[in-house]
Amino acid sequence: MDHIQTDRRRLLAGGAAGALASFLPASLLHAQPNDGKTLTIVLPSNPITIDPINQLNHDAMVLGQTVFENLVEYDVDGVLRPQLAKALPTISADKKTYVFELRDDVTFQNGKKMTAEDVKYSFDYLLDPGNKAARRSLFTRITKVTVLAPDKVQFDLSEPYGPWLYFLTKYMGIFPAESRKEHGDDYFKSRPAGVGTGFGIFEEWKPNDYISFKKNPNYWQKGLPHWDRLVVKMIPEDATRVAYLLTNQVDIISAPPPREFNRLKTMPGVTGGSRPTLGGALLMYTNTLKPPLDDVNFRKAISCAIDRKTIGEKVYYGLLEPSAVPAPSRGWWFNAEADKELGFNLDRAKEFLAKSKYPNGAELDISIQAEPYLLDTKDAAIFVQSQLAKIGVKVNLKVYEFSVLIQQAIRGEHQMALQVFMSPGEPSYIIQVCLTPDQVLSKSTGYNNPEMNALLAAAFAETEQEKLKDIYGKIQTLAARDAPLGVLGYVHASNLWRDTVKDFKVNQGLTMFVGETKV
Repeated sequence: MDHIQTDRRRLLAGGAAGALASFLPASLLHAQPNDGKTLTIVLPSNPITIDPINQLNHDAMVLGQTVFENLVEYDVDGVLRPQLAKALPTISADKKTYVFELRDDVTFQNGKKMTAEDVKYSFDYLLDPGNKAARRSLFTRITKVTVLAPDKVQFDLSEPYGPWLYFLTKYMGIFPAESRKEHGDDYFKSRPAGVGTGFGIFEEWKPNDYISFKKNPNYWQKGLPHWDRLVVKMIPEDATRVAYLLTNQVDIISAPPPREFNRLKTMPGVTGGSRPTLGGALLMYTNTLKPPLDDVNFRKAISCAIDRKTIGEKVYYGLLEPSAVPAPSRGWWFNAEADKELGFNLDRAKEFLAKSKYPNGAELDISIQAEPYLLDTKDAAIFVQSQLAKIGVKVNLKVYEFSVLIQQAIRGEHQMALQVFMSPGEPSYIIQVCLTPDQVLSKSTGYNNPEMNALLAAAFAETEQEKLKDIYGKIQTLAARDAPLGVLGYVHASNLWRDTVKDFKVNQGLTMFVGETKV
C-alpha cells in the first residue's frame, strides 16, 4: 500500500516550494512567462491525443479546444451558444432535422475558408465506422449531413436526440475537407498544425514534458487570444505542481490538492477558485458481469456502506458533494428518494449483504488512477477500502496510469474502477455512456436494460423541463433499484493561478479554457 499512500500532508509553503524549484528541468526555462506574452498552464496527467473525436481525458481537452472548434459550444458557465454557426440551429417540429447557418468570416489555420463542405466532411469522417473514432457512438443517430449552401448545412437524425449538441465541445471538431486523407490520423493525434479554426496553432509536443501552441494571427474572434504562446506542462505530483506555481514558473495549475487549496489561494501572488460541476462525478464502474458484483444486493450493500458525506468533507474538504445516483444534488433532475435508496446506512448495507449470494462478504479489486483527474482518487479509495471492511468486504487497490485504466474500463476487464468521470452537465451523458449498449463504456458495467433504454428515448424526444424531470427521476429510480453504477458524488472544478493572470474563469464542466485569458 506504500505506493498509493503518498504524503499529501506536506507543508506546501513558500520555502518548500523554493527548495523544489531548484530541481526544475532546464526544458521549462523557455516556457516561463515572457513579458506577458506566454501563458503556461499545468495538467496533472499526460495526454494521449489532441484529436477531439478520440479524446478520453477531460484535462487534455484544453489541447483539442485550443486547435478545434464546433458549430456550437457548451461554455464555461454551462450555456449552449453558437460558435462556428451564426446562431443555434433551427429544429424541425419532429425534432429530427437541424439546420445551421455558418459564419462567413472563419478560416482554418492553413488559410482555407471554412464552408459547409468542411462541416459535412468532418461529420462524415466521424460517423464512418471504418475510421473507428472513439466518440462515434454518441453521434450515430445522425443519419445524413447535407450541404444546403456554402454557408448552410442540414443534419438528419434517425430519432429525436437533443443531447448531441452538448457533446460537440467535448468530442468533435471541424477540420478541412480531405484533411484526414491528406495528413493521416497520427497527424491529428500528435501534431495537428493548420487543421483547426481555433485560437491556437499547434507548435511542439515534447512527451512527458510540455505541448506548445502559438497564437493564430487570423483567428475569427478578433483580438483573441491575448497571449502569443501557450505552453501546457504535464506534472502529476501535487507538491511539484504547486511549487512551480509558487515560484512563478507557471501561470495556472489544474487539480490543486484539496487539503491545501483554501490556504494556497490566499498566499501572496496567488489566487484561485472553484465551481461545482453539473457533470463531474466520482464513479465506481461496477462490472455487473463479474462476481461478486453480479448480485444486485451485494452491489446495494457496497453503496450503502460508503459514507459519502465524510468523503466530501474530510477527504476532499468540500470539493465533492455527496450523491448516490447519477445526478448532482443541485441539478434540477436530481431524485432525492432514489438517492436515499443507495445512501449511507450501515445497517441496511449489512441487510443487503445478508440477502446476497455472498452473505459472509467477499474479496474485491478496485482499480484506481495514479495521477489526479480533477481530484486525486487515491485517498477516497483508501477510505472506501476501510468502509467496506466493516461489512466483511476485502478490497484490493490496484493503481494504474490513466491510459491503462480507461482502456481496462472500455474493455470491461476490471471488477470495479474508481475514477472521476466528466460530462458536459446535461442529464443523459453518464447514463448513456455507462449503462446503454454500444457506447464507449458499456462494458465497464455490462448493464443493458430495455426499460432504461426506453426511458432515455422518451427523454430525448422531450423538451419541457418538468416532463424531463419526471423521466430522469424514473431513470434514477431504476438505477437505484439495480445499482449498476456506483456514484460517490459530484466534484467541484478548481484551479490556482498567479494574480498576474486576468480574465481566467474556472470551467463549470469541461476543461480549462484559456482563449480569453491575459498574462
